[in-house]
Formats: sequence, C-alpha cells, structure tokens
Amino acid sequence: MNKISEIIWKDITKDIKIENLIEKVIQKCFEVECISPTSLYICITLTNPENIRSLNKQYRNIDNPTDVLSFPMFEKNELQELLKKGSNVSVQDILGDVIISIPKVKEQAQEYGHSFERELAYMLVHGFYHLMGYDHIEEKDKIQMREKEENVLSKLNITR
Repeated sequence: MNKISEIIWKDITKDIKIENLIEKVIQKCFEVECISPTSLYICITLTNPENIRSLNKQYRNIDNPTDVLSFPMFEKNELQELLKKGSNVSVQDILGDVIISIPKVKEQAQEYGHSFERELAYMLVHGFYHLMGYDHIEEKDKIQMREKEENVLSKLNITR
C-alpha cells in the first residue's frame, strides 16, 4: 500500500505520537473524500515559528508567524479530473504541502481550552481542505469548509 503522507521534522523534535495522529487524521480525510491512497499523498512539515514566518513572508508577503500554511499542487478543477481517474493513475502524485508550527499549535490549544491533539488534528484537516481547493475568504465558502472540517473531526471523535 502506498503511503498517504510524508512527514518532515524541521528544527523540532520528532514525536511518534504526533506521527501516529497525523496518519490517522490524513487517512480519515482521504476516506471521507473518497481519495485512493494509490493516487495522491501529502507532504507535511512540522516546524517552528521562525521557519513558518520565513515561508509566510516568502510566499504570502506576510512577515508574521502563522499556525498552518498549505501549498496545493493542483487547481480545484485539475484535482477533480485527477480524482475521477482514481486508482487508474499510474504515478502517485503529491496533493500538496502542509506546513504546521508545532509551538503555535500548543499555544492555540491552550488559548482555546482544548487538547494539543484536537488543535493539531484541526490544523491537519484545515490544511487538507485548502489542498482540496477550499477556502474561507467568502462567508459561504467558509461555512462549506468548516462543515467539511467538522465532519472529519467528528468521524475521528475529536471534539472541542
């Protein structure tokens, strides 16, 4: 079976519990969206505020750290065409990259009064749906994206 995620640890300590949570969450995202793991995978980089700030400045021209960045490899319509092919795709393509600041996840979990695991799972699902072409700039799009995120988290029994 092909892997559905590649996890990169950049300037933070590797943690097997975090890796296991990532695999579980991304697997559920793929399952909910009916994505064959033989066709797509995600690269997830776990890092610190300094690194994510640098990327945020470089790619979004925002000179501040953030919690999560997503870099999709496909436009939404291209992705839909690829997914129609399903497991007939001969090469496993990368859906995109998700970069998460682990210290920011810890900070936000405390700020919002829920567990680190819940906050990390939310960041993963949020990043996944950005890779799928969803956004939250317009209110109607935000509602649709939040419904999808909450659906995955509820299927994982990860609540606030």
